[in-house]
Amino acid sequence: MSQRHPELEAEQAHLNAAYSCLDDSRERVRRITEMFEATRGGTNQARFERESVLQGALNRLSRLNLGNRSLVFGRIDPAGTGERFYIGRVGVWDDDQNAVVVDWRAPVSEPFYRATGREPLGLERRRFFATRGRTLLGIDDELFGELADPDHTSDAAVRGEGALIAALEAARTGRLGDIVATIQAEQDEIIRAPMPGLLVVQGGPGTGKTVVALHRAAYLLYTHRLSLESQGVLVVAPNRLFIAYIEQVLPSLGESGVTIAVLADLVQPRVRVDRLDDEGAARVKGDPRMVEVLATAVSNRQRRLRTDQVFGFGLQRLRITVAGSARIVAVARRRSRTHNAGRKIVEDLFFETLAESARKRVDPQVVRERMRNDVGVRETLDWMWPVLTPAHLLHDLLGSQALLKSANRGAFSEQEILRLHRPRSSHADEVVWSFEDVPLLDEARALLGARPGKRAVDAVRTYGHICIDEAQDLSPMELRMVARRSLNGSLTVVGDIAQATGAWANSDWGAVTAAFPSKHEPRIAGLSVGYRIPGPTMMLANKILPFAAPGLRPPRPVRSDGDDPQLIEVRDSPDETLVGVVSAELAKVGEGNVAVIVPVSLLASVTAAFAAHELPFGGPTRHGLDQRVTVVPVRLVKGLEVDAAVVVEPRRIVDEETCGFRSLYVALTRATKRVTVVCSEPLPELLG
Repeated sequence: MSQRHPELEAEQAHLNAAYSCLDDSRERVRRITEMFEATRGGTNQARFERESVLQGALNRLSRLNLGNRSLVFGRIDPAGTGERFYIGRVGVWDDDQNAVVVDWRAPVSEPFYRATGREPLGLERRRFFATRGRTLLGIDDELFGELADPDHTSDAAVRGEGALIAALEAARTGRLGDIVATIQAEQDEIIRAPMPGLLVVQGGPGTGKTVVALHRAAYLLYTHRLSLESQGVLVVAPNRLFIAYIEQVLPSLGESGVTIAVLADLVQPRVRVDRLDDEGAARVKGDPRMVEVLATAVSNRQRRLRTDQVFGFGLQRLRITVAGSARIVAVARRRSRTHNAGRKIVEDLFFETLAESARKRVDPQVVRERMRNDVGVRETLDWMWPVLTPAHLLHDLLGSQALLKSANRGAFSEQEILRLHRPRSSHADEVVWSFEDVPLLDEARALLGARPGKRAVDAVRTYGHICIDEAQDLSPMELRMVARRSLNGSLTVVGDIAQATGAWANSDWGAVTAAFPSKHEPRIAGLSVGYRIPGPTMMLANKILPFAAPGLRPPRPVRSDGDDPQLIEVRDSPDETLVGVVSAELAKVGEGNVAVIVPVSLLASVTAAFAAHELPFGGPTRHGLDQRVTVVPVRLVKGLEVDAAVVVEPRRIVDEETCGFRSLYVALTRATKRVTVVCSEPLPELLG
């Protein structure tokens, strides 16, 4: 990328003008917000209109606050028109409403990302800018048609190579950055794909599938803002560490209205979730047969009485028989769509039955008013048809072997169903649920429905579009949970079959697409170019790929050069050796960061060693990436990128994890610069 382009000063002047217009726009929007915030009173209609305008202004102000991010990425010159369009992060106009900068998501911007020598899409020039803050550092031109060099056609896999390589070689910050300035053609095609239906994106490590999904969310919000701002967009992340890693991308693109959550955040009513089950229990909880088990568990709570019940009513005695209670339960089952909705039907029939048993005719409503707070009546109704929360239902079910066996009815073997059993807590509100419990709680919520008078608290939010990252790991029950949140079947699903790990690792995308029935045929797109991982590191990881995902083609790395992976064999003093290796890696990556990727069994000992040697580090938490060194179990490292990765005991990773070779493949493909393997145990033979 040339540093002294002849048009550098002229382009700097345009950037200065663009920033001036941006500042003016921000000031105008700020004055509007102040004016409306100062306004009070008026009719309900006036207040509603004022709030709508104010919210729109605040959203616009959020999109215009770029911080130190680049406003303009480059320029396109359509052939034969004399026009120029400057492509940037947000649209900016001057006082005469002339476009000074065109939003990267606008249709006119598409050739900036898509044009090739064979298909120039009407361009004669594409120009890339390298900027720091508001300063233009360099310009890189790509010419098409008659202006093009006949010896160089622009059909390479990489567009704006100088800007791209500069971005890839920059130190990692512990947070994922946007790629809006360097989006490549195959990425842009996915980002701008039509919204309806299910889009599955298969991408190997370093292909940018996560940022593509996030940029797609931003693009869809821009293109379909009228509908999606009210319907909402949801991004489902695999864990909270991953949320911390990606949460700045959408704000950097000017979109703050997207919900980013793990599945546990979507449970209603909210519960505390903070642990993992063993793999045997996780396998059962993710199995679609749990739908039948939970439905039976709910049905088992809809019970006839064991004996006739008699209640005092003034001088009379009102009675409900076992047969009468059975009739009430049967009617409520036929009439109610959900369990909790059936409680009102049961109560109505219950008081009618009591009134009919009186010697003298009594109005059922009078019986209800006088007896609804009677302790015996409440206990009887709660026996026949209790109002339940998902937590109460699951707490009772998992805490009783008898209830588990009763709900099973042959769905699982006795050994499988009893893997779910755990000691009861004193109350359901005290339970710390596992992440594998989350889809069961949600399935229970679908069966139970909202509690009477609690509809707002128990309501499940739906979304106009959902993006799912690392979707290859979702169990059938988790996929059902996501499907309930989809308003119209519009989803973007991204992942890598070669990185599918855990109890429900999918070997292909068939089970995922089957979980989201739609009138639109599912589309599957692929990302073939690896941008993040240097060639030597990718060569090492590719030794694992045939064992991780036979037949899957590895991504083609953009960077063929890079540091060779290092092997450190530990003979003595493993703690001191590992601390020394990590300290050396920190020095080699400068301002960059280091991930120490460990088997779960070594997490405690490695963190203790770092603490004993006073080496600052973060852990696998939402804030773990705030340190330059992060110690992370291999199960949580998926999707992250760092400057250097230190992979500890690969043999143990292979042996301990269910999908051992896939887990090792994930560990070896996290670094943008350097990979070091530290081991005292023999290496897997294919790494030799």
